[in-house]
Amino acid sequence: MNTKHILSKTASHEAIKGEFDTCLLLYSGGLDTSVMLKWIQEQYECEVIALTIDLGQTADDLEDIKLKALNLGAKEAIVYDAKEAFAELCAEAVKANADYQGGYALGCPLGRVAISKIAIEVAKTHDCEVIAHGCTGKGNDQVRFEGYMTTLNPEIKIIAPVREWAMGREEEIAYAEQHGIPVIQKKETPYSYDENMWANTGEGGEIEDPKLIPPLEKILKWCNTPQQAPDESLELKIHFEQGVPVALNGIEMPLENLIQHLNSVGGEHAIGYFHLIEDRIVGLKVRGVYENPAAHILIQAHKNLEQLVSTREENELKHFLDSKWSYLCYGAKYFEPVMDNIRSFIDKQNEKVTGVVILKLYKGNCEVVALDSPNSLFDHNLATFNKSADFNQNASPGFIELWNLPQKTAYQVKLKNDLKEVLV
Repeated sequence: MNTKHILSKTASHEAIKGEFDTCLLLYSGGLDTSVMLKWIQEQYECEVIALTIDLGQTADDLEDIKLKALNLGAKEAIVYDAKEAFAELCAEAVKANADYQGGYALGCPLGRVAISKIAIEVAKTHDCEVIAHGCTGKGNDQVRFEGYMTTLNPEIKIIAPVREWAMGREEEIAYAEQHGIPVIQKKETPYSYDENMWANTGEGGEIEDPKLIPPLEKILKWCNTPQQAPDESLELKIHFEQGVPVALNGIEMPLENLIQHLNSVGGEHAIGYFHLIEDRIVGLKVRGVYENPAAHILIQAHKNLEQLVSTREENELKHFLDSKWSYLCYGAKYFEPVMDNIRSFIDKQNEKVTGVVILKLYKGNCEVVALDSPNSLFDHNLATFNKSADFNQNASPGFIELWNLPQKTAYQVKLKNDLKEVLV
């Protein structure tokens, strides 16, 4: 197999062979990064430090991954616990009602923010001038990693082996077999996953082609299908303080624990998985299967509570800015200055998003059934259909006349002009 460099490097942040001795590799233990750990040693003739970051992923045995990296020749293997720090990013996603193109709560984009920050910190500590990642030349994450890392440290250099070697999935599997690298993927089960506590992303196989029906029973890792979900519904009560979930069913807990619990119960009830036709940053149209049960539950609860305590104008503007936040976060613009401005509004708006939300989960449906807040704008005496002196119904006709005046005037002018055209 020919694994020589075939890419002509043009960007100033791309690392050049012979100009460094040690590379920090973002190491997940999967197919791509396991192959590249060996490949970088061979092709760049340098030492490799493997960095594995714990973002609350459940499928990985992090100690096994560390041992695997060392067995593949890593100079050092670091496991970094970032669950608490990542949960803070998830809290920001809740306050922004994170949603990209219909159901994706931005697990990967947020994870890349956390990983980039930590990688720059670890690279500095270990005197690494070069960081390697496992992204392809067709994906979003290459843009996120390289954009964020060079933003946080303009002096850092990058290696992207998957972009250089031009091996497909089958060639990678063959390379792994030749070099004794243990991998999960086989040709008959080609699915690839990217997981953290906020989302699990499935790609490959039938998922790639929109004409094919993905066999969800083989693909889903966190979620049941509705057919597999329990026949009894589950009721949850979530308490929010200033937009952040702080308690579940009356029990206070750290957000990372609350998220992991909701992933479990939400997945059991088939909540929060989506087929998504997605527009990537690089211009491609692709399909993925996303599982984000906790994110879906929390965002549904938060969005409804936010609507209860906010005016119509606030909710309308918030919806627009939430959408902008999500598209910028997805599009590798987390450190763009305008995001600070958007965050200022979102944080201010969420100061009053405090209260309790009750949801019912049943066979894929996540329904908000009740909610209460000390900041609620609902007034029973005003809203009731029963007799009430607090709402002066006799004032309504005058309101209607003034409210309708522009519409009525414009319509009558249009009729007059239409008539003139007919007469001419």
